[in-house]
Amino acid sequence: MTSKAFAFYGSDGRQVAGTLEEPATTPRGWAILAHCFTCGKDSLAAVRISRALARAGIGVFRFDFAGNGDVATSPHEPQYATNVADLVIAARVMTAAGMPPGLLVGHSLGGTAALEAAGELPEIAAIATISAPADAEHVLKHFAARDLERIEADGKAEVQIAGRPFMIHRSFLDDVRNHDIERRVAALRRPLLLLHAPLDDVVGVEHATRLFHAAKHPKSFVSLDEADHLLTRAEDANYAASMIAVWASRYLRPLSFDIPQTEAAQGVAASETRAGKFQVEIRCGNHGLFADEPVSVGGMASGMSPYELVAAGLAACTVMTMRLYADRKGFPLERAHAVVEHDKVPGMEPSDRFTRVITLDGPLDDNQRGKIAAIADRCPVDLSLIRGSDVQTRLSDQAVGQAHSSER
Repeated sequence: MTSKAFAFYGSDGRQVAGTLEEPATTPRGWAILAHCFTCGKDSLAAVRISRALARAGIGVFRFDFAGNGDVATSPHEPQYATNVADLVIAARVMTAAGMPPGLLVGHSLGGTAALEAAGELPEIAAIATISAPADAEHVLKHFAARDLERIEADGKAEVQIAGRPFMIHRSFLDDVRNHDIERRVAALRRPLLLLHAPLDDVVGVEHATRLFHAAKHPKSFVSLDEADHLLTRAEDANYAASMIAVWASRYLRPLSFDIPQTEAAQGVAASETRAGKFQVEIRCGNHGLFADEPVSVGGMASGMSPYELVAAGLAACTVMTMRLYADRKGFPLERAHAVVEHDKVPGMEPSDRFTRVITLDGPLDDNQRGKIAAIADRCPVDLSLIRGSDVQTRLSDQAVGQAHSSER
């Protein structure tokens, strides 16, 4: 997974800063994430959700709405209609760049903006909102009554919201009051996922009820349980992203393998040797080896651990895939080498991280080296790890000794 800058010119002619979170493998699709009213593209929730979706194979573009993110104007000057228009432009710019978005994800007021923008983007296959209000005017509840009075009387006023200064114009008040979100949702007739925390004290869960009733099927609701409105806990953001990824996979394009598996794998058998606590003999056809655990956890260190075997599969597949690709392209690759390490990352969902370091020998130019390295992310084992697999279990009627002898 990599992050890189991606910018475009918004509806008001200014350059909009954004970040692309690219999957480590062939994307199953692309999404745009719209952040909340008092947030920016680099808020905790925006970053965590984007990266969790990227780990699930969905590339995500997140950018700063006008007046909400890292812009030169101070105090910030948000414009709701500009936010909606910028989402539409962002989708078209991504499509032109070869990253057509099929999913819109919106957090809080960004959710209502996503619902409105989707009405102008027939190519969007599905929309997911997190803690979204059923009316844009709800954002005015952030304002003190005296601030609203000053804005109405003077045409604009600086107000403090969530500890940040915002310059609010009367046009902003008029703008958010003139949008019928529930009518927009009823007209969408596209898959909608609503995620909301029952204890949300900023946007009550009744807003999710209103949006759910307004929407046509297919529509779904996921409770975020004890999460707060801004999803400040990593586990809440990761949970929301995992739910979105699983749900959206039904509506995004089918998964494809860039490099097919050249031959179906034979069955692999593992059986305890009873020499030591963990030692296992592994057989596959005429091939055999031992697996074990380190001495520090009670093993004999007589073979690779289970996760090391998985890492070995990824490393082997990586090297084979690069060789296959280099030969196909006629690149002068003399030897390929890959080192894969496995770690558990606290706070990340899923928590498994495989780190791969590739070495390429031969008179390759920078373009050839880049293409070979990129194809490593498309090897079949990589895709299986990134996308997930179906594991089925059944109980054999044979005794262990009978099964072991029959496999030989």
